Amino acid sequence: MQLSARNRLPGTVVEVVKGEAAAKVTLQVGDNHMVALITRESADELGLEPGKSVTALVKATDVMVLTEEGGVA
Repeated sequence: MQLSARNRLPGTVVEVVKGEAAAKVTLQVGDNHMVALITRESADELGLEPGKSVTALVKATDVMVLTEEGGVA
């Protein structure tokens, strides 16, 4: 499979909280947690559950940068 996304972060599912239409998926990525909000249907189709190895794909246009001084860009 080929994919244009260059920002790929391997991780492990820590928690999946399913609502009626959406699922909040918490991943352990290195020393950090990352949270994704996806459709419940996608979470079910992917078989997401704690301990599952996954790769997070990040669209660079949706990433904010924070400095230690507290400035956000």
